Amino acid sequence: MHEWMLAADQDGNILWVSDALASHWGSGRSMKGKPWLGDLVTAENPQRLEAGLARAGRVGNEPVSVQGATGCVRATVSAAHLPSGAPPCFTVAIFRVAQPGDQEVERNLAFTRAILDCAPEGVVVIDGSRFITYANPAMSKMTGYAVDELVDRPLAMFLPSHVDHDRIAQALTEAPAATHGVALDVRRQDDSSLHVSVSLKLLSLGDGTKVGAVAYVRDVTEVQRFQRELERKNAELEHTVHAVSHDLRSPLAAILGFSRLLREDYADTLNDKGLHFVRRIEEAGRTMEALIHDLLELSRIGTSEPHRSAVDPESVLQQLEAELKPRLDASQIKLRLPANPPPLYCDPTQLYQVLSNLLGNAIDHMGASAHGEVAVSIHDDEDCQRITVRDNGVGIDPDQHERIFEMFHSVAPAGGRAGTGIGLAIVDKIAKAHGGRAWVDSVPGEGATFHVTLARRR
Repeated sequence: MHEWMLAADQDGNILWVSDALASHWGSGRSMKGKPWLGDLVTAENPQRLEAGLARAGRVGNEPVSVQGATGCVRATVSAAHLPSGAPPCFTVAIFRVAQPGDQEVERNLAFTRAILDCAPEGVVVIDGSRFITYANPAMSKMTGYAVDELVDRPLAMFLPSHVDHDRIAQALTEAPAATHGVALDVRRQDDSSLHVSVSLKLLSLGDGTKVGAVAYVRDVTEVQRFQRELERKNAELEHTVHAVSHDLRSPLAAILGFSRLLREDYADTLNDKGLHFVRRIEEAGRTMEALIHDLLELSRIGTSEPHRSAVDPESVLQQLEAELKPRLDASQIKLRLPANPPPLYCDPTQLYQVLSNLLGNAIDHMGASAHGEVAVSIHDDEDCQRITVRDNGVGIDPDQHERIFEMFHSVAPAGGRAGTGIGLAIVDKIAKAHGGRAWVDSVPGEGATFHVTLARRR
């Protein structure tokens, strides 16, 4: 809770001393059994301090002097009886040490207090002993405490989780000059929890002496509630898509099966127009089949963490090259694969999906080209791994660069093959699940280059 602490029995004799206080006294380990108030700690008004402990079981912010191996330090003390237990009537004393430069900090606060009082978000100033020395009205409104109930209180009083207190303590002692977006739970005056995001900025004097920190506090309770609700809705939507897509498979199989029988068994009965209608039914059915397959794949991505491992992309690319050879030959497109690409840290199945969709997309949208070419490259960048698929096709209009990653949005060039509009949405979702992103660089008439990044192994 605090650097300088001790526990004493009901007679005021020391039972335990924190390491920091023991170090200040120089021989704190030998202080057990000695009275804490007297030679070690001198109170300006000992009668008031003792009467407060006897009457209410607690005192706060009583001025004292703390003796030490290197001299006397002025401080304030807060003390309270511990809750009943075995053995009972322990007393805990928490010392707030007067920090070097406190007066200078107070002078600086006098100039900025009016500004901070008007801030729409909570602002708290913490001294080097992790006591609150300033809180603005927004912080008071957020927590339900009056400003004077926040000031001169240890920060630990308002952090119900010792883990959160340790995180703040670590940020104050080990972090760089600023720490942003620390998520904490804060205890409100009615004992309810408030979810906040805290940004800390360390305070130092001109000579570099650290005197505490200023914390900017934002209430994110509603944001988190909306985020949880959005996650729940998304989960429901993905479940519905999966269920509906799965249920559509049976009637679709029946449609395709009966249309095939109609074409094979009644070809002599049907005229050319009837056969044309049957072919249109089969084409629509196969398009629907591809759409259902892609929807099922999309619904599976993100339901769990990717099973990431070191994957050799060369074997995946060679498999895809063999599978796509009929389409590549029919379209007279040359596929260029990287030599000795670096291993990728990813889910092997999802890597296959990414490359399959990107290569299939490049072939489908190549357009009329006498020298069509699709080239794959894999890079080890400084902060990520990157997959690049480049083609020399018709290109993509800049207005479509972001929309093509949306579900059901597909741009089919003249003479090209229209897809389901889900392939690039799958690529984008897999990239995000791997801590990366997907985007395209393209100029109409000059081809397109698709990029997918994957976060490195942590």
